[in-house]
Amino acid sequence: MRTRTLALAAASGVALLVAATLTPAAGAGIKEGSVSAAELLAKVTSCSRISNGKYRTDEETSATAPVCGKNGAVFWKADMDIDCDGRVTTACNENSDPWFQDDTAFHTSGDQPLTAEKLPRVVVPSSSSIWNYSNAGIKGGGVVAVICNNKVEYAAVGDTGPSKIVGEASYATVKALGIDPDPETGGAESGVTYILFKNSQVSPIGSHGAAVTAGEALAEQFIQNN
Repeated sequence: MRTRTLALAAASGVALLVAATLTPAAGAGIKEGSVSAAELLAKVTSCSRISNGKYRTDEETSATAPVCGKNGAVFWKADMDIDCDGRVTTACNENSDPWFQDDTAFHTSGDQPLTAEKLPRVVVPSSSSIWNYSNAGIKGGGVVAVICNNKVEYAAVGDTGPSKIVGEASYATVKALGIDPDPETGGAESGVTYILFKNSQVSPIGSHGAAVTAGEALAEQFIQNN
């Protein structure tokens, strides 16, 4: 939950009738990739705008990113800034991140802030006249497919950010996609697609395995329905 200016040094559809509260079977490995990045990107080549306006990707940029609607999901294309907020860890703390905050909008089942260094998660813009995420079927713990560099990483909606900016994911998400996760100098300046599945829920929110299991099922349904 931050308001900041970032300078990067490095480069309404029908809800899915898929239960997104799936958890991995005992002993099952966490595997991402049964649905390819290309398959997902092929479904988001055009935008049916559902937001009242567009978002900036950084404080100093102009507003160019709309929220788009698809059958069972919403999506946007933006950059990827690093969200390090939440529980203090070696990589995410007030010394490593000048904008660090020790809380997140959504908490674990034990009412603890989420851990950005360990948990893939995505930041959604706080509700405003531009767009209200909850009205679109998006909620804390919702399942997200983050696509960059021809890779797919499944994550949970874990935090809210500035009301006029999109394009932020946790340290763990950025690192998993092979991008520099340094809060000050890392991230991606463009080329990131965020697909948020409506009325979905990672349970528990702190389980990446649950996000992957639900994400794979939702991604397959998304491709079939669009």
